[in-house]
Amino acid sequence: MTGPSGTGQEAPTRPMVIIMTLVVSAFVMILNETILSVALPHLTGDLGVSATTVQWLTSGFLLTMGVVIPTTGYILNRFTPRQVFLAAMTLFSLGTLICALAPGFAVLFVGRIVQASGTAVMIPLLMTSVMRLIPADRRGATMGTISIVIAVAPAIGPTIGGLILSTLDWRWMFWSVLPLSVAALAVGFVLFRLTSETHRTPLDLLSVALSFLAFGGIVYGLSTLGHGGSAVVPPWAALVVGAVALATFVLRQMQLQRTESALLDLRPFSHKPFVVAIVLSALLFMSLLGAGAILLPIYLQNVLGVSAATTGLAVLPGGLVLGFMGRPVGRLFDRVGARPLVIPGAIGLATSMWLLALFGAGAALWMVIGAHILLMVSLGLMMTPLLTEGLAVLPENLYSHGSAILTTLQQVAGAAGTAGFVTIAAIGSASASGTPDAAGLRLAFMAAGVIGLIAVGVSFMVRRKPAAGPAAPEELGTSNDTTPSTPVAGG
Repeated sequence: MTGPSGTGQEAPTRPMVIIMTLVVSAFVMILNETILSVALPHLTGDLGVSATTVQWLTSGFLLTMGVVIPTTGYILNRFTPRQVFLAAMTLFSLGTLICALAPGFAVLFVGRIVQASGTAVMIPLLMTSVMRLIPADRRGATMGTISIVIAVAPAIGPTIGGLILSTLDWRWMFWSVLPLSVAALAVGFVLFRLTSETHRTPLDLLSVALSFLAFGGIVYGLSTLGHGGSAVVPPWAALVVGAVALATFVLRQMQLQRTESALLDLRPFSHKPFVVAIVLSALLFMSLLGAGAILLPIYLQNVLGVSAATTGLAVLPGGLVLGFMGRPVGRLFDRVGARPLVIPGAIGLATSMWLLALFGAGAALWMVIGAHILLMVSLGLMMTPLLTEGLAVLPENLYSHGSAILTTLQQVAGAAGTAGFVTIAAIGSASASGTPDAAGLRLAFMAAGVIGLIAVGVSFMVRRKPAAGPAAPEELGTSNDTTPSTPVAGG
């Protein structure tokens, strides 16, 4: 498809220009999910808050994304991709500035919420753009690039954070990111010219409120299980409210999708490969963000006694390996499908978690680095195939909702994993203050190992590579043409 002018000169390069603009911008934004992880022990003292409170700087970021992302199906249909991109980058830049200037925990937390509000729409926008602009036989390789953003950015966040903390104040974690986000906003303003049809469907505020109660209640309940009587709302009450709100949210969406006005269309769940992909993605993100990005830095600093800078360098090899795997795994997926990659990836995930559970205070640093590299290799084998497999079976009109569901469950799983594993570590700790120690962290890694074993079982449900030929009717999009049918690359 050519641009509005009718000339075909821009068509071959325009899609990749758009996608790379989104990739670079998203990398900067997703990096902030975990950049504070190595700083949490420092922030506990600097801000005068408990360990369970300070972890909300990470969990709150993920929770906000989990609440906002369900609205992205509506947002991407209501506004043009260019409008969504500029609004997202503006919010993220503003939130970063607030964090850099924050005098205490409350303002810092608000800044993280504003950051997350901008970040939330970027990954669904990126996924939807790839599915619409890239032919099916090249989506795996392109999704491999996206996996670098989704997986590598949070994986190397602790490295960057540790290096900054070794010489500078924690506020420089945000001052160093702010110029990058402003530059991405400026470049995107000039280069991002993708437009699409918009639909003026009403925003169902009841659905927004239900999604907030559902995901907020569940994650809050998990994160306060170890607070005893200090929690504002009893954990069991929050979990019950969250479960009831989630059930009501699902019923509401099923009602609204009959008139094509659902906030989050749930019809992607009628496709079994999509369901398998999102279940595995949720388990993967619980391990990546909860265990790999949060528990491991705490273990390195609290148990092995290494510095924040050393912690950052220790997780760097795994992050680099994950980055290098993105496109090669994507190209391999285009050839062999998801199953031969996902099964060994799940086995490696479970193995790495149980290895970390076996390590104690006497573990050598190289052993921990080796287990982390195994974890990253395993996640690399799973990430790209699951992203591509999950969305490829959907018709084009459900791409935005499918990517919103996929990303919502990823972020909520990451938030639940972060809150749940930290809580388990605090409960199992012998320290009166609840600060995670060797015993508590071992218990948390064992819980992550159980998650890994569940992932192994589910991985055998991934379908084999479909035979060459026409797709099944329920897997077809609105058009068999490989060129984009909805977006129009404007000048």
